[in-house]
Amino acid sequence: MELPKGTSQPLSWGSSCAGRRERIPPWGSDGSSLPSLGISEELQRAREEWEAVEQIQTGTAGGEAAPPFPQLLPTGSPPFPCPIPVLSLQRELCPPRRRQGLAALLRCLFGPPRLQPQLQGEQELALAMAQCALDDNESVHMRILQTIYKKLTRSHLGCPRYGAHWEELGFQGADPGTDLRGTGMLALMQLLFFVMDPRMLPLALAIFKLSQHETQGFPFGIMSVNMTRIVLQALREERLSRECNRRQEVIAVLNDLYAAAFLRLYRVWKGQHKSITDSCILLKELELATKRKPKQLLKSLEAFVNRSPTAEGPDPPSPPSPSSRELGFTDLCALEGEPQLG
Repeated sequence: MELPKGTSQPLSWGSSCAGRRERIPPWGSDGSSLPSLGISEELQRAREEWEAVEQIQTGTAGGEAAPPFPQLLPTGSPPFPCPIPVLSLQRELCPPRRRQGLAALLRCLFGPPRLQPQLQGEQELALAMAQCALDDNESVHMRILQTIYKKLTRSHLGCPRYGAHWEELGFQGADPGTDLRGTGMLALMQLLFFVMDPRMLPLALAIFKLSQHETQGFPFGIMSVNMTRIVLQALREERLSRECNRRQEVIAVLNDLYAAAFLRLYRVWKGQHKSITDSCILLKELELATKRKPKQLLKSLEAFVNRSPTAEGPDPPSPPSPSSRELGFTDLCALEGEPQLG
């Protein structure tokens, strides 16, 4: 089946990883790999700022709503320790393609609005996360994996970095990092948001339970990566600019749309008794809906969050509080006290 114009190919269960982007060299403590990246004075200052960060903050104020992502680092810092600073990744990002001539005029008259200038830095941050690879040498990356595992399995025990337990969560093999092609750490951060936000956790657990069904089962981890791929493509094509401008935030919109897309998939999959053989068509339809009607998907998620407990489906989470524009990360189930992956 031919894909509609502008639609990217979804990840498939058992697909090849040969096309995965080559990994960017790590940012070594001695700075040996930095010359190859074309280091500027700005990047050198960014490195010095990283070295000045002395400790990771943990804990959130009681009763406050979860921020766009569970926080790990002080406000104003990049969202997690990447192999190289997020700022250097931002410099290498490919901005949305700018049309010229008649195409530019048609876009101006009939296309979506452009993202407001004050939000472009947050957009670049999200795109930079999608280029940041999972790094075994970063303890925060490993803690993110362990938190996702514990939340989905409801286990109090840790798990090894590699093993068949990741296949049970719906990844293709013993290393979930091989499934993050094209979405990078953004895919893991959105899955982390899904299981850490108390509004979304019941939905995440219901979807995970459905993925284990004998006849309707599907690879949960791969499906989550596809949700991130879909919303990331919509962001790159400026399909979310109107909603981001209205809410004056980008990452929170991405997270909500990720959950809304997963909710739509869950309802169709469960209600129409779909199976893994239907996944390709469903993902294509969902990708088009995300680009053309993101507001409708978001309203559906809002209704789900606020509906009564007697409604069909998983028990609804508690009503949301006003969203926060904080981009820092603080509390991951008191991660400082959790054992690291072995």
